[in-house]
Amino acid sequence: MITEAPVNPDILKIDAAAEVDHITETIRDVIFRQFKRQGAVVGVSGGIDSSVVASLCVRALGPERVVTLMMPEVDSSPISQQLGTMLSKQLGVRSFVEDIGPILKGARCYERRDDAIRTVIPQYGEGWKSKIVLPAVTDQQKYAIFSVVAQAPDGTMLKVRATPEAYLGIVAATNFKQRTRKMLEYYYADRFHFAVAGTPNLLEYDQGFFVKNGDGSADFKPIAHLYKSQVYQLAAYLGVPEEIQNRPCTTDTYSLEQSQEEFYFSMPLAKMDICLYGLNHKISPAELASAVGLTEAQVAKAYSQIESTRAASRYLHAAPVLMEDPKRLGRSSFTKA
Repeated sequence: MITEAPVNPDILKIDAAAEVDHITETIRDVIFRQFKRQGAVVGVSGGIDSSVVASLCVRALGPERVVTLMMPEVDSSPISQQLGTMLSKQLGVRSFVEDIGPILKGARCYERRDDAIRTVIPQYGEGWKSKIVLPAVTDQQKYAIFSVVAQAPDGTMLKVRATPEAYLGIVAATNFKQRTRKMLEYYYADRFHFAVAGTPNLLEYDQGFFVKNGDGSADFKPIAHLYKSQVYQLAAYLGVPEEIQNRPCTTDTYSLEQSQEEFYFSMPLAKMDICLYGLNHKISPAELASAVGLTEAQVAKAYSQIESTRAASRYLHAAPVLMEDPKRLGRSSFTKA
């Protein structure tokens, strides 16, 4: 049933202190009692989510039981490592830097990506930069179709609609980056007998904004129940450096600077948060429109996009499918992989 009750402008406000207490208590239970591990590994990107997760782990376990990893590559912004280093020093944790560029070159990540781009921009080559983008949800396009944006060495910008072949090829190649980082996180987890912390917030987790067996893989996910704006509330409470709190959200995956909005969410994250909340709590588009600063039609389109993306990302959330009923194998159930 869709509700028509007035929308509270503070609907996403939480008690940060109480939430931190709850999460840190749960982290201790997961690490020490459930997993019998000695600490946590967090891949930090200089972004708000990984910074909050690292801060929560330190609050829960102590700095001596937390390791942070920074894993730059050819397309990474140097700011990411600078902010990750700043955070790690503030938290007083052991921190390691692993340049994954050579691994990615060995796997032909960049070569495969460039080959895919050349299917729509034949002249793309050395010295060029690129990213893929979606149209804003407020655009009048009926379907959201990715485009390739490329910058020539002389600064000329091109924007070309991506064919399915180009889009899938680019994504498949760039996914090497997240899977390589996760491989290293588990190396350090094995080395120190730690567990790997995941960093997705609720918006990312719900909408499948992660790479399967890449950044989607983790032993525990401390903020996957929190909307993005709530993560910012925890960041302020935990004292995450202001430089990180004020940094625009970026994928830091492509050679051209790219926001999360243009890559995946198609609208500012604060608005997407409220639209996701509205859909989850069955608030009508008409009632939510004024609270989010969109028209009723735009909210309805956002709801439709959220539901469509949920359906498309079901595969990303799925555990491996067994060909036999676990009960017939002598077990009542198996833990999801």
